[in-house]
Amino acid sequence: METRPETAIDGGEVNVADVRRTRVTILDFGSQYTHLIARRVRECGVYSEVMRFDHDVGEVAEDTGAIILSGGPSSTYGEDSPRPDSALFDLGIPVLGICYGMQAMAAALGGEVAEGTTREYGPQGFTPEGANPLFYEVPDGIKVWMSHGDEVVEPPPGFSVLGRSTDGMIASIGSDERKLYGLQFHPEVVHTEHGGQVIENFVHRIAGIISDWTPASFVEETVSAIRSEVGEGRVVCALSGGVDSSVMSVLIHRAIGDRLVPIFVDNGLLRKDEDRDVIERLRDGLGLTVDIVDARDRFLEALRGVADPEEKRKIIGNAFIEVFEEEARRIGGIRYLAQGTLYPDVIESVSVKGPSATIKSHHNVGGLPEIMNLKLIEPLRTLFKDEVRKVGGELGIDADILGRHPFPGPGLAVRILGEVTAERISVLQEADAIAIEEIRRAGLYDDIWQAFVVLLPVHSVGVMGDERTYENVVAVRAVDSRDGMTAHWFPMPHEVLERMSTRIINGVRGVNRVCYDVSSKPPSTIEWE
Repeated sequence: METRPETAIDGGEVNVADVRRTRVTILDFGSQYTHLIARRVRECGVYSEVMRFDHDVGEVAEDTGAIILSGGPSSTYGEDSPRPDSALFDLGIPVLGICYGMQAMAAALGGEVAEGTTREYGPQGFTPEGANPLFYEVPDGIKVWMSHGDEVVEPPPGFSVLGRSTDGMIASIGSDERKLYGLQFHPEVVHTEHGGQVIENFVHRIAGIISDWTPASFVEETVSAIRSEVGEGRVVCALSGGVDSSVMSVLIHRAIGDRLVPIFVDNGLLRKDEDRDVIERLRDGLGLTVDIVDARDRFLEALRGVADPEEKRKIIGNAFIEVFEEEARRIGGIRYLAQGTLYPDVIESVSVKGPSATIKSHHNVGGLPEIMNLKLIEPLRTLFKDEVRKVGGELGIDADILGRHPFPGPGLAVRILGEVTAERISVLQEADAIAIEEIRRAGLYDDIWQAFVVLLPVHSVGVMGDERTYENVVAVRAVDSRDGMTAHWFPMPHEVLERMSTRIINGVRGVNRVCYDVSSKPPSTIEWE
């Protein structure tokens, strides 16, 4: 979400009157990298949005300056393979097909796609053929990331071969006249050299879209939209003190002032002393007057005997809505409920035929009841986490608040594997507090995207004071990420792990074993549930 120089197709200065300020629409055919395409486009300073591959063509065309077809696991000649509507290619809007997206476009326009004689997975060499705006300032012989077994053996009529892989396979096709292009490799992944340049060339030089997706423009447009939607109404918002809800609250407060009523619900599933810390932070750091609701007993009772993570999420989502609706009735005149839902929550909560399957029911998305008396406002729904932090900086929110690690909406309920009880909550709170304290002590907190402790539903044998123990096992989890969609486990220094383990085992009654999670996302998720 940054501003880049406004470049025209010919490399000169842009005449703003000649260029549409608009979005790039990404049609998802099931690639695990689809969200990365959206991120790379936004890094060009242009708004992007992911839609189903079969989204209505008329709606796709609205405010769209360019279309990108994602990759996917299917074969174009498969009986149930997802296919783009051929009308897409007659809209006069530039289209870029990536991997399966290139094959689907080629097949739709009369080209030939077949099972490849050689499969290409992982790094491969790529060389452009001839001068083309798609590969402006891209050198010969770059390394690209391939992931395909099928290939385009004959481009559609009017298309040229724009580049080949080291194996001689067609790796890029295009029609400059129709502004339709295809790439067999994935420019969106970091393993592809100059991949960002290729996407930038398509967005700026071919589609002619300028860079106007900035924190300042987002704040201005969103504040205006909230005022238009709410009018003279009042809004309650779910305020937890985390990055998302804090930015959301300040954003809405800027739009409607004191007609926003922030509600902090203590559901008993927070980190140690978080209720006290959050209230002080919201009052002193953000200047917000907060309505505090003690609902600890209510949530704990609702979760009694429940071990399934999806059921936990739905129970918590329903309980939150019940609390907010009760508070709205008590306050009076409330018509809207605001939540800090982010774009990854939406992507991971929506299953599409062909595209990425549902990973979880987020409590802000899949965990809400079907019938609600309050209308939802989700001003951050189109943003990734790092974009939220940039918007928060634009709003003047303190770095201490913006730098907090993400915390799941369902709280510790999804970090306690198995049934949630008051005793298990207490054990996890103490262990988690020690882990975070040691991370801060080592000066690593700001280097880590997210760190926490998970209480496992297993016991292990131990020896304490010459006596046999059979107690809880906890796992420490720390990851490095940019937007939460992908993550790598953090290489925690051994001495930090040793201090964590020693302090947790000695100081938290009921724990006799500490493990460290060394799995990345994918294939694992960041949270354990």
